[in-house]
Amino acid sequence: MMGVEPIGVVTFAVGVICLLRGSGATVIAFSVFPVLGGAAALMFGSTGIQPGHVFVAFLLLSTIWLHGNLQTTVGIIFRSSPAMWLALLVTYGIICGYFAPRLLQNTMEIVPIGGQASLGSEGTIPLRPVSGNFTQAVYLVADLITFCLILSVASTSNGLRNVTIGLMAFGAANIFFGIADMISPGTPLVSIFPYIRNAPYTFHADEMVAGMRRIIGSWPEASAFAGASLGVIGFSGTLWVCGRHSKMSGLLFVLSSLLVVRSTSSGGIAGLPVCLAILYLTSIFRAGGLSGTRASAAVILVFPIAAISVLFFLALNQTFYRLVYDFIDITILSKPTSLSAIERGAWNAYGISNFFDSYGFGVGLGTSRTSSFAVALLSNVGVPGTFFFLMFLLTSILLPRGVPRTYDADIGVAARNGCLGVMVGALISGTIVDLGLLFFVMAGLKSAIPRSGLTSASVQA
Repeated sequence: MMGVEPIGVVTFAVGVICLLRGSGATVIAFSVFPVLGGAAALMFGSTGIQPGHVFVAFLLLSTIWLHGNLQTTVGIIFRSSPAMWLALLVTYGIICGYFAPRLLQNTMEIVPIGGQASLGSEGTIPLRPVSGNFTQAVYLVADLITFCLILSVASTSNGLRNVTIGLMAFGAANIFFGIADMISPGTPLVSIFPYIRNAPYTFHADEMVAGMRRIIGSWPEASAFAGASLGVIGFSGTLWVCGRHSKMSGLLFVLSSLLVVRSTSSGGIAGLPVCLAILYLTSIFRAGGLSGTRASAAVILVFPIAAISVLFFLALNQTFYRLVYDFIDITILSKPTSLSAIERGAWNAYGISNFFDSYGFGVGLGTSRTSSFAVALLSNVGVPGTFFFLMFLLTSILLPRGVPRTYDADIGVAARNGCLGVMVGALISGTIVDLGLLFFVMAGLKSAIPRSGLTSASVQA
């Protein structure tokens, strides 16, 4: 039986208003709604549909009917190599998700996605169809639609700018919910969270690490909050380095970085240096010449000096060194011996075993839960699905596009680094194949860059 939650009423109301306002408002709102990763707008029995996935319908209506052209949109999609590879991944995932659990039923143990009755002592069940086969197929179809629609919308200069604004608004909303979560105990802010944490998930809202309550924001757990924040860091940090929307992007970058550390998520803290290294490399390529930016030059010069200064300060101040060391020890160094790390290690062990036991074809999309995106790909969709994803990654994100150092190319680099930030978090602690709507919004933005038509004189901060 279907039920509409209060956040669902808000989602539908915003959707109708955006359709009346135009395509710009619709795509901006759509880019923000994925921040509600712990909310359910609609409930079908024990299955919840997130607001972001509901809003896909409004973006679809706006793009192909009210404010767009169906023929143009279809033409853009069919000319896109990334869309083809992603469609192959989704198709194979759905087919494999239906047939593999039935053909290989009871031949191996799996750690299932979704709540399952009569779990074994290690949280396993014999391989069989599970609820995740359906839900993950729905989410991956939504990812494909999202990628294709953003690809079409961002193929115009106004659309590209609107998606960029929407992604910055996503970062601002993620920061707002993170700060609200941090300061909410004992304040009226605590009353907003029951409405945006109503999905049928297990929420880890009151866990303590290193004497601090973990931040989860609008997400089910700290690792999910940190993973989204790493995407914001990659996107906004690159915009700042490239001198685009500098004041806002710089603020989003700094606050998101601080909140990742404050979240005490091991995956987030371990992934943050990788994201910063990506930004440093981006600064090297963006500096110099007439079109080089002051921010990129400052990063290249100041970062090594700042890093050396911090090391000297820690060496000379034993009290502060001990505080920093204890925090890193609790969140990262001692993590492999914790009960949760042992459990997640077991998930990966079963996932790798499922990959080999299925002869490399996978046990089906949405069947097996793991603790790393790479293992999730191999165990769920096997070699074929992994190949399709890698080709999608290469053609949509990694290949350079556009005229270097123009506004559109800089937005593309920011979208690429944002996608890499999401992937860094997923490779460390991702449990499923679905990387989330945020990833595919940025991937669509990156793929659309060559057709944006913007010039280097456009939109400086």
